[in-house]
Amino acid sequence: MDTKYGFGKTVGLRFDQTVEHVIEALKREGGGVLADIDVAGAMKAKLKLEMPPYRILGACNPPLAYQAIAAEPSIGLLLPCNVVVREDDAGEVHVEFLDPNSVLALVDKPDISRLADEVRQRLERVMQSL
Repeated sequence: MDTKYGFGKTVGLRFDQTVEHVIEALKREGGGVLADIDVAGAMKAKLKLEMPPYRILGACNPPLAYQAIAAEPSIGLLLPCNVVVREDDAGEVHVEFLDPNSVLALVDKPDISRLADEVRQRLERVMQSL
């Protein structure tokens, strides 16, 4: 499951288990979740629409984020790295990661490119651990 802006995989876990595993794996990589958006809950509350579970986790590694902000103060517009955990209509659970290389390439600075590569490697390890 690859796009120009992300990568991911289908997992054999229940939705809630997957969210927990992703959060723990991000911690093992030195990061965490700054934001947790329950998209399905918001759609139900605001629009009265039912949809399968869908969460957007705003992942952040504070030391790497600090380096990025120090190199490019406006980079916060491109942070954090989103991780989507979603269930499809068939009940399969997918985990998808924003590719930091795709979005941070907009900055066009070697220091930021190196950080993006490191973040991508960490996110790939998170994915592999699922």
